[in-house]
Amino acid sequence: MSLSLASPAVVSGASAAGRVEAELRRAIIALELPPGTRLSEQEIALKYGVSRQPVREALIALAKTRLVDIQPQRGTVVVKFSVRKMMESRFVREAVEVAIVRQACQSFSAQSRQRIADFLEMQDKAAARNDHATFQRYDELFHVELTEGVGMPLAWEAIRDIKAHMDRVCQLTLPGPEAMLPLIQQHRRIMAAIDAGDAEEAEAAMRHHLTEILRALPKTEAAHPDLFE
Repeated sequence: MSLSLASPAVVSGASAAGRVEAELRRAIIALELPPGTRLSEQEIALKYGVSRQPVREALIALAKTRLVDIQPQRGTVVVKFSVRKMMESRFVREAVEVAIVRQACQSFSAQSRQRIADFLEMQDKAAARNDHATFQRYDELFHVELTEGVGMPLAWEAIRDIKAHMDRVCQLTLPGPEAMLPLIQQHRRIMAAIDAGDAEEAEAAMRHHLTEILRALPKTEAAHPDLFE
């Protein structure tokens, strides 16, 4: 499968590797580079007007987050979906985000609460026009703001790469408003519990929310067997 990326931009300087990594990461999560795609250092370097060294550094960074697999003598490949890794990712993410919402029930920034209200409104609008990319962007901002609201932004750093694996599958499981709207309602349930200071309900709501993608996995794997290990 050939490499397909967004419009090229000249990348130079010490941040070249970081910029190439960010663009490749975005393309992998958006499935513009589907599971199984072989990546060419030379082709990527030409695309971004950089030498092969920053491209190599970018690919190594992506390999550390398990989005690509660097195979000696065979090249680099975008990893396929793994049900086992999805289960592991959900387990770790749930442990962190449940702790966050329980903390939020004790104290939560009013400014973050208003931002989340705005994000949910934007999600509603994105779902209405079937804009999956915008919907997913505000979904991520919702979860980021939860950590900001309790003063623990490092918690997001701990699960950011884990969420990337789940987001790839979401590209297949959120085809239209009928799939997106329940997620918004789950977000609202989480926030209602936080507003009420009900830690038990907030935990239950978050656990339910984070298992949504697992409920869709069997059907997704059956529909796209070539994308799974």
